[in-house]
Amino acid sequence: MRPVAYWTSTVVVVSECVVGGVLDLLKAPPFYPLMIELGYPPYLSLILGAAKVFAAAILIAPGLPRLKEWAYAGVLINMIGAGASQVATHRAMSTLLAPGAFAALALLSWAWRPDTRRLR
Repeated sequence: MRPVAYWTSTVVVVSECVVGGVLDLLKAPPFYPLMIELGYPPYLSLILGAAKVFAAAILIAPGLPRLKEWAYAGVLINMIGAGASQVATHRAMSTLLAPGAFAALALLSWAWRPDTRRLR
């Protein structure tokens, strides 16, 4: 059961990182227009996009336990930042659902990861 839960949560997190990262790199909707609307500089899209794609590659690759810790931290920081930006700009509480869900899935993936993907 635990390996299935780990891989299910990890595939969802990795998929979100890849899709979100590519959309950020392309400055495509829905994320880029929202970032601009929230007041972030346009170049942040390229930084976040690259970071998301790198995080996805690291999370799915075998080994690399220390880099995985950083990748999980980056995913959580990104999702917490997304939620905080929504709150700071007084948006509907429903806008917290997606970043909250992806943050929770990242935490579950981290908690359920096998010993071969942990720091020793």
